[in-house]
Amino acid sequence: MGILIQTTALVYVFPYSLSLGVSTRVGNELGANRPAKARTAAIVSLLCAVLLGLTAMVFTTSVRHRWGRLFTDDAEILELTAVALPIAGLCELGNCPQTTGCGVLRGSARPSTGANINLASFYVVGMPVAVLLGFVAGFGFPGLWLGLLAAQASCAACMALALAKTDWLLEVERARLLTISSSSSNSTATTITAGFNDNNGNKVGGNGETETRVGEVVKNVGCLEEILCINVDDEKKLSLETHPLLIPHSNTTNTPLLRDYPQLRLV
Repeated sequence: MGILIQTTALVYVFPYSLSLGVSTRVGNELGANRPAKARTAAIVSLLCAVLLGLTAMVFTTSVRHRWGRLFTDDAEILELTAVALPIAGLCELGNCPQTTGCGVLRGSARPSTGANINLASFYVVGMPVAVLLGFVAGFGFPGLWLGLLAAQASCAACMALALAKTDWLLEVERARLLTISSSSSNSTATTITAGFNDNNGNKVGGNGETETRVGEVVKNVGCLEEILCINVDDEKKLSLETHPLLIPHSNTTNTPLLRDYPQLRLV
């Protein structure tokens, strides 16, 4: 089973990458008000996915007697691997198109549709078929993979039906409405958070009062000379060249700052 899982994971990289690319492309085309190009991108990607599925099937079938030897020399495991690898290749005929179809659905802002199709296909169709064939009908280990094949086939069929019924003009309108809604939400949040400045430069609206206070604190502590010279009793500003914290001399012990805060005394 581990050998087959590693093999399917290796093959899955290609349709998954294709689904990411077509998701971005379809979303961009719909956002740019080009439904025909979005539909073309979806069709081309599905054709590429079918080609990938055929390639994966040919690969797994052709190496079924040699692939397992890369992992083990156990004769029983090699026999099971040789029987199951062609079935795994057939699964890729459905897996590649359905994975790419999920990318098209994500690009058209319908991820829930793809999730529901996968959920129903694998748990409502695939799992019962695998249990029946593997444990009831006596097919054993290959029966489990035949259940996966049934799940992939039903998933690909449902995905093709969902994409065939897609109204691309409607998807363009949905994309426009989603963009407007997102832009309005971001603008409102920005306005509430940022507020605006009045004639005196103070922040008004949102968290204006808090931001004004924070701005005052930052302004006050922005200058090192002011940090060193802040004192409640003595507001006179001292220059950095003569400040007692920077240049020690005999009269520093009588300064108001060191008198009030002896822990700052130089040693």
